[in-house]
Amino acid sequence: MKRVTLILSLATAGCASSQRPASTDRYLLTGTRLYVAPDAPPLDNAWVVVSGGKIEAMGSAPVAPPPGVRIEDACSGGVITAGFQNSHVHFTDAAFAGAVSRPRDELQPPLSGMTTRFGFTTVVDTGSDPANTEALRQRIERGELQGPAILTVGSPMYPRNGIPFYLRDLPPELLAQLPQPASVEEARAVVRTNAEGGAKGTKLFVATPQGGGEIRRMAAEIARAAADETHQRGGLVMVHPTDPEGVSAAVQAGVDVVVHTTIDSPKTGWSEELVGQMVARHVSLVPTLQLWGYELAKADVPADVRDRLVGGAERQLAAFSSAGGQVLFGTDVGYMTDLDPTQEYVLMAHAGLTPMQILASLTSAPAARWSAAERRGRVKPGFDADLVVLNGDPSTDVRRFADVKCTIRTGKALFVRASAE
Repeated sequence: MKRVTLILSLATAGCASSQRPASTDRYLLTGTRLYVAPDAPPLDNAWVVVSGGKIEAMGSAPVAPPPGVRIEDACSGGVITAGFQNSHVHFTDAAFAGAVSRPRDELQPPLSGMTTRFGFTTVVDTGSDPANTEALRQRIERGELQGPAILTVGSPMYPRNGIPFYLRDLPPELLAQLPQPASVEEARAVVRTNAEGGAKGTKLFVATPQGGGEIRRMAAEIARAAADETHQRGGLVMVHPTDPEGVSAAVQAGVDVVVHTTIDSPKTGWSEELVGQMVARHVSLVPTLQLWGYELAKADVPADVRDRLVGGAERQLAAFSSAGGQVLFGTDVGYMTDLDPTQEYVLMAHAGLTPMQILASLTSAPAARWSAAERRGRVKPGFDADLVVLNGDPSTDVRRFADVKCTIRTGKALFVRASAE
């Protein structure tokens, strides 16, 4: 009966031939399991019909493709979910320089290796050369490169005379371009310039380490002005907090997303009051737990100290999630040269998040946060065919979130794992 129903529904959907996509755009994807959404029961022996870049139909039980619908063999046979979003990346590596004219063969490998190789059909660039990243985004959208949808925040803003110590080795001409607004008017102007360049939000460094234990902080009125201007333009405000005081300042400024947990203060815990304020004001959190071990190892911090500091960040995530806070997956890849997100999944699980909570942080939560919940983040008829096919079920081992067989964006396979991998 299910097979008959599928055939009839597809035939009805395609009866107006002038609107029917070409047969090459219409295919059947099968899987051992389909996670429709993090809050819905999975379907076993599942199938999805993709047509013209959209999800046309889905269901369970074995089914033969109706006439005109090909079987997508290369990507069938795994566990299907909605496409993933990495909410914290940077296109700052030299491999992406000169994106406006660099040959495709030079750009495609690093682009795939950082994004679609791990299932990311959407990424949020939280700080890079705006013009270069916009050129990269446009080449993807024109089909010259196979890559994810890129959302950007333009040039991040720093406190006055507050460039963090770890960026001071940048070329002087680049350092001079980093905005450090000294007034409300300057902050609003930076937001406007970013928006005109294609930015969909703003990133604020409300507190920056200067070395020797010194923290420079953005004036509260400047942070609020930047947030207000961004919101008036329909964008989101993301904040690098550095320490718990920075998290509190972000909340008071009215930001939308805190892009890190914190370890740079001996008081690594977030108070119950602070967590409650974040949740009450609908502030989302990108934990970036993997980053801390990476940074501490570079600094030759002893393993036991690293574990203690990362454990403190895990407790922040646990408290925030338990209070009902919205968690968004992100790794800071691009700044962090470790491209593989496996450890982030492991640490999030160690903090107490379930596999379905992690799936939500990758799919439905970021779609909702970026006002795209009506077209992506779930496997649903009419939604964009942004899909990930995994080689195993992440409900039994969260490491399998990184074991990607295929990454599909708007119906097109951007990454297909070679059998020898």
